[in-house]
Amino acid sequence: MPITANDPQRRSWIQVNKDSDFPIQNIPFGVFLTRDDVITIGTRIGDTAIDLGALHQLGYFEGIPLTDDIFLQDSLNDFISDGKKTWRLVRNRIAEIFDINNPKLKDNEEHRRIVLFTLDEIEMQLPVQIGDYTDFYSSKEHATNVGKMFRDPENALLPNWLHIPVGYHGRSSSIVPSGIPIRRPMGQTLPPGTDTPLFGPSKRVDFELEMAFITTDANQLGEPIPVDEAEDYIFGMVLFNDWSARDIQKWEYVPLGPFLAKNFASSISPWIVTMDALEPFRVAGPKQSPAPLPYLQYSGNKSFDINLEVSLAPENSEPLTICKSNFKYMYWTMAQQLAHHTVNGCNVNSGDMMGSGTISGPTPDSYGSMLELSWSGKKPLKMKDGSERTFIEDGDTVTMKGYCQNNKVRIGFGEVSAKLLPPFSEKKKNGDR
Repeated sequence: MPITANDPQRRSWIQVNKDSDFPIQNIPFGVFLTRDDVITIGTRIGDTAIDLGALHQLGYFEGIPLTDDIFLQDSLNDFISDGKKTWRLVRNRIAEIFDINNPKLKDNEEHRRIVLFTLDEIEMQLPVQIGDYTDFYSSKEHATNVGKMFRDPENALLPNWLHIPVGYHGRSSSIVPSGIPIRRPMGQTLPPGTDTPLFGPSKRVDFELEMAFITTDANQLGEPIPVDEAEDYIFGMVLFNDWSARDIQKWEYVPLGPFLAKNFASSISPWIVTMDALEPFRVAGPKQSPAPLPYLQYSGNKSFDINLEVSLAPENSEPLTICKSNFKYMYWTMAQQLAHHTVNGCNVNSGDMMGSGTISGPTPDSYGSMLELSWSGKKPLKMKDGSERTFIEDGDTVTMKGYCQNNKVRIGFGEVSAKLLPPFSEKKKNGDR
């Protein structure tokens, strides 16, 4: 079935700015609270949010096999479960409805008033109910930098790294949408030169520039997903800030890996951009040497050219862009990650999320964490207000943006942004001063 929604010549009767992340060729999916306090599934063109639940009730998806309540839910999980054919049919139909040459909705003022919202009339929600979350470690540059800092620089990568997409099982309950503030975590740390741990707030809170993909119901327990079929089970992608407490992590991660250092919060962008929308931006990934085992070998281009950037804004100060990277630097592709995740028979469900791991590029300005940008605190970054940062301070806001662009169209993800607040306090909770 062709992806007619991707036609670069198509224009919408909804106004779209030239540099918008959300032209009619994007058509992402999200969940939002409307001006009438109703939660609905929707999409976005330019700066206009579209209520798909209302659009469906008004008969605009006639001929597509959808249940009556498919868009009248507080998550995309059931829609994602319907599979790739349905996603494509719905995106194609939305593109037709909002095409500049289609008068059906364009000329119906009553329907437009029901279906369309300005962005200040809605409140974005978490787009999926995330049952399980896996975080990978798939940037060779990032893994090498961390290995140089904390291990033998001549053997920065551990022996398994070039053979498997390394990952760990994360915590889904603390994943929140963009705009939700994050509190500095408490935990145990081992100060340098001591042998007794201390309890207190993390002093090395960090961001991690990542992307994440959302899966559909993919396999039965015991059934692996072949690498060349893996993308059929990926609905789309979001920007992902996997917050990290480096000092807590350093003390706790042996022998089982990250725990409190990673499960206190992760932030995602609220609009899921579909794999269909990203199709024009496929590129070849880095050459893999040694060649991976047969179950991880694939044909074709399975990486994507997605420009990424991170800005840091101290409280009451202007933001400073501190990182510019690209998703195409990832050594292990999403298809390989999903194939490896299921090769042992692990079953994957609708709404499961897989984080890419920190995305670092080959140059210092493309490093995807403060750990690397400040080289573990040895090279402070100077902000626009003259202050310096080695890690994230209370009151700082971290914002990540991402987009794809060729000479015909720009497809973006919007942003994921969050402010770091001081640690939780019972006094603050009770309103005491």
